[in-house]
Amino acid sequence: MDAENPLLHIDPSIPFDRITADHIEPAIEALIERAKAAIAAVVAAPGPRTYANTLGALEDATEPLEFAITIAGHLESVISSDPLRAAYNAVQPAVAEFYASIPLDAGLWRALQDFAATPEAAALDPARRRLLDKTLDDFKTHGAELDETGKAVLSELSVELAELTTAFAQNVLDATNNFELVITDEERLAGLPQSAKDAARQSAAKRDLEGWRFSLQAPSVMPLLTYLDDREIREQVYRAYNRRGADAPHDNEARIARIVELRAAKAALLGFDSFADLVLHDRMAKNGERAERFVRDLRARVEPFFKQENAALEAFVAEQEGAPEKLASWDLGYYAEKQRRARYDFDEEALRPYFAADAVLRGIFGIVERLYGVSVVPMPGLPAWHEDVEVYALKAGDGRVIGTFYADLYPRESKRGGAWMNAFHTGRTRDDGTWEPHVGLICANVSPAVGDKPALLTHREVETLFHEFGHLLHHLLTEVEVRSLAGTNVAWDFVELPSQIMENWCWEREALDIFARHWQTGERIPEDLFAKMIAAKNYRSANAAMRQLSFGTLDLALHIDYDPESHGQPLTYTRGIAAEFSPVELTPDYAMVTGFTHLFASPVGYAAAYYSYKWAEVLDADAFSRFRDEGILNPEVGAAFRQTILAKGDSRDPLELFVDFMGREPDPEALLVRSGLAQAAAS
Repeated sequence: MDAENPLLHIDPSIPFDRITADHIEPAIEALIERAKAAIAAVVAAPGPRTYANTLGALEDATEPLEFAITIAGHLESVISSDPLRAAYNAVQPAVAEFYASIPLDAGLWRALQDFAATPEAAALDPARRRLLDKTLDDFKTHGAELDETGKAVLSELSVELAELTTAFAQNVLDATNNFELVITDEERLAGLPQSAKDAARQSAAKRDLEGWRFSLQAPSVMPLLTYLDDREIREQVYRAYNRRGADAPHDNEARIARIVELRAAKAALLGFDSFADLVLHDRMAKNGERAERFVRDLRARVEPFFKQENAALEAFVAEQEGAPEKLASWDLGYYAEKQRRARYDFDEEALRPYFAADAVLRGIFGIVERLYGVSVVPMPGLPAWHEDVEVYALKAGDGRVIGTFYADLYPRESKRGGAWMNAFHTGRTRDDGTWEPHVGLICANVSPAVGDKPALLTHREVETLFHEFGHLLHHLLTEVEVRSLAGTNVAWDFVELPSQIMENWCWEREALDIFARHWQTGERIPEDLFAKMIAAKNYRSANAAMRQLSFGTLDLALHIDYDPESHGQPLTYTRGIAAEFSPVELTPDYAMVTGFTHLFASPVGYAAAYYSYKWAEVLDADAFSRFRDEGILNPEVGAAFRQTILAKGDSRDPLELFVDFMGREPDPEALLVRSGLAQAAAS
């Protein structure tokens, strides 16, 4: 079976052309047993405790299983099918139970404590010492010191959380795919850009439908809500999008209530006041109270501009012929775009011809080549999971392959929405001294090609690709050979620094000129269009900030304050919180939280940590100021960022790494200045 099942072996050249749903269950079952045997061998190791026979052996014990389950989960996310879903769902409980059992193994806990007391442990290099300290802490916060009854309860909680969160994510995907809007009267598409009409026409033709077909995938939804004159259709699409996972047969509300209940029970069992305190104790914020204070303080500084922006939009709408007397949620994007055009004479669609997807990717590659002394080359010989996927190698200056990665950029019905990066494999130096490459991926759902045109992206979609590539660089450029501390395995409120800082280059003329060329003429973005883009950059930035702060507030409230007896059902409770941050009155059926995969698509994920997007924005705005001061393509600054941030993973405290790069602690004012909100902070 070993030779026939590609999931049973760690192979950086992942044979996606040979992996099927039938491989998942037998491979995971076998790898769990192997991991159990490897851990038993750690416990039974003879002689004195050493790094090699204890901590290092524990690191190695779970790697093959992690490799296989990551691939299985990835495939279920990007080419979902009934067999894949069934196989992945079948192994989830056993995987969750196994990982939950590791810190509950009394013999293993004793072995780690015994090693921690040795002279070798006292003399470990900083990275291995950090691994030891974090492992001891991780075991404690995962139940190592519980009695047998407590351990059994914790294991049950972990298994149920894994099952519920997997079902939540699958419900959102199914609810998204369950919606279809077909319009046959072209007059009802008035206001919609030609690019969106062409994409809708192509979508309909692929299904042998007449007219124009729209879905709940972002490239379809966003143009409708931003440009379409027909208010009735905007309302229909808005309501459908914000009720994904709220209606039978894909209703997630009961799952949310149970997930929050299980997380709270887990935290209480482990001695924490809240789930937020549990997950944040080893992150930069340290506890839920500090995270809530961060969000609350930032809200207070942003809110004056938020009110000004909304008053200005209301006044603008009042002047528009045929405008509604009262703005609704499905009017906001539409009239905000009209106001932006009137104020700045800027139409974001005018940028689309300059952002052909292939050119954007090449531009990202060119920028990182200049900054970090690497090169990116296609790897056409490696198999992938879909014909749209492209494979590349990241090479060092001497030609050595540092890592390989996959880019899966376009939506399809078998693929979940959003954009993300993931790591398949963390490279290392082999016993013979050669390098085994890192392997990662980026996924997105940007505008696909239509007809004979290439895929032409919005500027927001360009930012998305830069963002995810920043995460990917964090993985591919890590020099930490301790897997658990490598790459993106950092504090959750630090992990967005490498990704969010990359977005800054999308706004710099010097960077844009590398890749932003008209797909037909080759001309760069005209100076007047670029000037309008920059002038409009911070348009309604307070609203954008308040939207993120609303998600962070809602998240922390659910995981710190929520009590079903006093607060009622999750939908009612979260709708009340969201209403405090909304520019207009929310509809009674608003149910965004039932589709909030960031919080509920995995046992932890961004739960109690959504604030980290704004936290990391403070870090990235401040860190980018050094690039802006010394040159946005300055290879010396790039080398410093690579060595102090990207290469170091979690081998040191994240605040220390930031100080290494900037020479001081973060300055929160940098974010407000970049967003054009510094005046509000001073008022």
